Order: sequence, then structure tokens, then C-alpha cells
Amino acid sequence: MARFSERVAVVTGGAQGIGAATARRLAAEGAAVAVVDLGEERGKETVEAITAAGGVARAYGCDVADFDAVGEVFGRVAEDLGGLHILVNNAGITRDNLFFRMGKEDWDAVLSVNLTSAFNCCKAAQGRMVEQRYGKIVSLSSRSALGNRGQANYAAAKAGIQGLTATLAIELGPFNVNVNAVAPGYIATAMTAATAARVGAEAEEHQRLAAERTPLRRVGQPEEIAAVVAFLASDDASYVSGQTLYVNGGAR
Repeated sequence: MARFSERVAVVTGGAQGIGAATARRLAAEGAAVAVVDLGEERGKETVEAITAAGGVARAYGCDVADFDAVGEVFGRVAEDLGGLHILVNNAGITRDNLFFRMGKEDWDAVLSVNLTSAFNCCKAAQGRMVEQRYGKIVSLSSRSALGNRGQANYAAAKAGIQGLTATLAIELGPFNVNVNAVAPGYIATAMTAATAARVGAEAEEHQRLAAERTPLRRVGQPEEIAAVVAFLASDDASYVSGQTLYVNGGAR
């Protein structure tokens, strides 16, 4: 399958977890992928996996919370890879704590990396997408957008992603740009392993408890989120826009 032949995709936070899985999936289906992470070295493992499989990818270092840096890097991506057609806003961090203990610095950091970065990247991408009358933007929200103890900052940022998605779909739709979001539930990644460590649990035990609360009785894998992102980034989803799709094993 080559749904993304002659397409260039940018995946932020592409060094690990959902971002790396998404970069690999898009490349496997024909996209040239820009793997963007905080440092260029961080993305090289993902790039090497893609090129070893016969795909095309390049690593770029960028603090996506820096508006000017994003614009500069996206310009290089378009020049290096021949365009910009797909944007996956995946970069994110957690700084969990109960609200009464949460410092302003942790609030600011999470909102900046998880929400403001999406604004920055969408601003950098939309001009090219509007001009060419084609684009796909997929941003990562989270089940936590509905509220999650100890994650006031993360929940607010991920709820913001949903509002940003709905609004950009309205504004960019007339230019044939689809804008959607994916809201994963519990996915086995380094981020959820860090959450387990924060509460004094082993990652395996943390996952087991999460699985017990999930109708499918297991946690998700990064590749399962990547598959949904790939659908929304493809022309198979040409009439889907402004949506947030929860991918959480049936949890409520």
C-alpha cells in the first residue's frame, strides 16, 4: 500500500513512542518523513529504522515551543524533501502533580510543549497547505482531556488541542485542508512508564491495572495509534474533518 507516495510528512516528537511509530507507518506507506524532535540526534534511531526498511526520512532538531525555530525548520523540510503535505502534532511532555502542589513552571511547560507547539506548527504548515489547496493535520489529544487526577496542566492542554482542531477545520476546510485529532487512552510508552514510576509502581503492574479498567482488557500499543493517525492523514479520510477520535479500547 502506498497511500502517501509523493507526500511529505512532518511528525513532531518523532524520536520515540507514538511519534516514532507514526513516522514509521507513514514512511512504510510511501511518505518522505521529517522526524522532528528536541535534538537531531534524538530522531536518528527512527530515521535509521525507516531507511533500513527502504523508506525516506530525515531527522531535524527543533524546540517546537519556539515559534521562530519551527518556521525555520519547516522551511528546511520543504526544501529538503520537496514539500509539506501532512503534519502530525505529537510532541508532548507530562509534569504531573495534584493541582494544589503544581507549580507555575510545570503548568507553563506542559501548555507550551503540548498546546502552543501545535499552534506554532500549524501556523508554519498552513500557508503551504492553503497555497497548494491540500493538507492533512492530525494532532494528538488524550483521554485525559476529559479530566484526570494529577494532570490539570496536561488535561487542559489536550482539551485545547480539541478546540484548536475544531476551529482550524472550520477555517482551513475551504482550502481542502483536513484537521483532526486522535485521543489515545492508556498506551504502553516511555511516557506512561514514567507516570508509573512517579506513583511508585512498576510499568508492568501499572499497565495491568489499566487493562483491568479497559473493556478490551489490555492497554494499547503505539502502532495502534499510528494506524489511526495514518487513516486520518490519508485520502481515505477525505471527508473527515474537525473530529477527535478516541482510541482507548472502549473505556468510558
